[in-house]
Amino acid sequence: MKENNKYSIGEFSEKTGISIRTLHYYDEIGLLQPEKHPTSGHRIYKHRDILILQKIISLKFLGYSLDKILDLLNESSITNDLNETLTLHLQALKKEHEQIEQSMAAIQRVIKLLEEEGEVDSTVLFSLIHGMQTEDIQNEWMERHKLADIVAELSKKTEEEKITLDQSYIQLAKEVKQLYGRPVEDPEVQQMVKTSLEASFKFLGDDLMQKLADTDVEELDIQELESMTFSPFTEDEQNWLNQAMEYYMQVWNNRSAR
Repeated sequence: MKENNKYSIGEFSEKTGISIRTLHYYDEIGLLQPEKHPTSGHRIYKHRDILILQKIISLKFLGYSLDKILDLLNESSITNDLNETLTLHLQALKKEHEQIEQSMAAIQRVIKLLEEEGEVDSTVLFSLIHGMQTEDIQNEWMERHKLADIVAELSKKTEEEKITLDQSYIQLAKEVKQLYGRPVEDPEVQQMVKTSLEASFKFLGDDLMQKLADTDVEELDIQELESMTFSPFTEDEQNWLNQAMEYYMQVWNNRSAR
């Protein structure tokens, strides 16, 4: 390309692949300001503008904002000082990458659930999504309470196992709505509890169940963990379900003691 080549904004847009609208915006904010025709005021782009645009595209690729790019374009050379901001950008991109992967996994899980269930109560579904969203926070809580080995074991669970547990949770929510108000000792209520607990036990496995049983966590800390979750039940429904589970465990313990 010759140094004295000149391009209209349309020609420059076609040559570089950058839209005319974007070129207008870059001009307005002082990022890429070509010469103006003295009479018509039309923009005149030259070879140096292509070089500047290459710098802009490169810095955008590295994740810099347009404001920061404007500052960097005024630097005649790039020094080792850039490493600090590049390191920060790298950390931010890694975090964003983790969040994107987490979101993609959650989306795939929800798609699979809806395909298999056909229809899911919105409150229950959002409860499940909230659990997926706060999984990292819950893991941090467990690691803080020296339960890193449990976090490691849970991380090995397959998506199929997680979806199966989600489905048991959906079924539990349906049955709570249907059976709420009955005595906790009602056979159908107790069967609901039994089925739900068995699904949880199957998901966790004997080793994890034993580790959890051996763990001594203060009541206040348990409340902190519970506050991270979102229940699809009303307060009365949740209290009733808790009572039904307590009754089930009492009966089970009595039978085991015999």
